[in-house]
Amino acid sequence: MKIGLYFGSFNPIHTGHMIIASFMAYHTDLDKVWLVVSPHNPLKASSSLLNEHHRFHLAEMAVQDEPRLRVSNIEFSLPRPSFTIDTLTYMTEKFPTQQFVVIMGSDSFQNIPRWKNYEQLLANYEIYIYNRPGHEVKDTFGARVTIVDAPLLDISSSNIRKWVQEGKSVRYMVPDPVWKYMAENNYYKG
Repeated sequence: MKIGLYFGSFNPIHTGHMIIASFMAYHTDLDKVWLVVSPHNPLKASSSLLNEHHRFHLAEMAVQDEPRLRVSNIEFSLPRPSFTIDTLTYMTEKFPTQQFVVIMGSDSFQNIPRWKNYEQLLANYEIYIYNRPGHEVKDTFGARVTIVDAPLLDISSSNIRKWVQEGKSVRYMVPDPVWKYMAENNYYKG
């Protein structure tokens, strides 16, 4: 089985994430897409991160009716900070019959030389890249890359958090069960 791994903080998961994950699952040769909730991105500040178990639960609610999408908390049990190559190595050992592909935006791919052991990642894993405006892929660093022309929604988790703190509605920007649960639990209100 060919599984796309879509890594992210998902802080919170939003409609833009869902569009990318669903498009990759239904419009490429991937059999499934796993959204891998990262406890902490080593390249980002963690001050505004909702607890990882809450983010995982929100992501699970978002994909509950999508048979080709699933959420993984595999990084919760790995040493921190979690680095993509370490997670991939662990998953390849744990699921030897699966073929894993990394899903990322072109903005993240441009920064891949900053990643731990990125050469190992590029040598051993195929990468599906969705283009982000202003971040065209010019150098593939010798990787096996597939550019996927996925539809993009101009939305970000940081804006969603900001709008929630300002008391503005984010309905329709996050999946409905996520919106309801965030409101019930006062997530991101500050």
